[in-house]
Amino acid sequence: MKVLKVPARTIAVFVLPCLLLYVCLVFIPILVSVYTGLLKWDGLSAATFIGLGNFKDMFFNDPVFWPSVKRTLLYAVASMVEIPLCLLMAILLNRYLRRGNTLVSIYFTPVILSVVIIGQLWKTVYNPTSMGGMLNGVLVSLGLESWTHNWLTEPQIAMYALYFVSLWQYFGYHLLIQYTGVQNIPDELYEAARIDGADGFKADRYITLPLIVPIFKISIVLAFIGSLQAFDLVMVMTAGGPAHATDVISTHMYNSSFGSFKYGYGSAIATFLVVVCLVFTGFINMIFNRIDRKFN
Repeated sequence: MKVLKVPARTIAVFVLPCLLLYVCLVFIPILVSVYTGLLKWDGLSAATFIGLGNFKDMFFNDPVFWPSVKRTLLYAVASMVEIPLCLLMAILLNRYLRRGNTLVSIYFTPVILSVVIIGQLWKTVYNPTSMGGMLNGVLVSLGLESWTHNWLTEPQIAMYALYFVSLWQYFGYHLLIQYTGVQNIPDELYEAARIDGADGFKADRYITLPLIVPIFKISIVLAFIGSLQAFDLVMVMTAGGPAHATDVISTHMYNSSFGSFKYGYGSAIATFLVVVCLVFTGFINMIFNRIDRKFN
């Protein structure tokens, strides 16, 4: 087998344009955001350098910030709960359905819908009984009037209502990833395991789970980091209300920047969010690297 040797200069010619584009679209905006976070600036008048003043206010003087961080982390953890279920469903579909792709495509439908459509759809579902809300209507028809709520206007439950919508929307996304990973495992491995007496879930334990770890990690990282950046669904359904009860880091950043015209303070929140994403991505990679070493 001949290995094609390509000069490093040739590789650099092809990689450099994409690298420059990536730097311009990712790293430079991050650096600009970090610098803006050191300024007191309303976006119109001259900026004043205040050092870490915005970060001090963010950590110690903002009553909305830490609750929004807590909700964001809960959002991220909740988004990962469905991934083991997606993996289990992918295994069952691959084993018992001849045309599982069709069912996976149906589950994937909410992913391709606009977030605005999904938000408006579920706002209608969550509407009070007097406004024809479907969920409350079903509960009333079952004689469970005590279970009815104003799902998006009660501070104690509004965030949980958003969690459910997010899980519903991205279930098909993670199911597709896991199903593709399971399908790519060679059938010969299962046939050899069957000869040795390992079949069904026993084969999944010793073959499917170890080989699916890299795909599982992709789903975990995408779900966790995507939830840390959750913005559009929250803005469409509640806009952070009622009384900041559904504010997450990104909506608080948006409201601070464009609602209160505190662009420097909003940039400080954005910098914090970038750091959190990097830290948790590194942490997740470290955990899965240990799992890889354990199985290999």
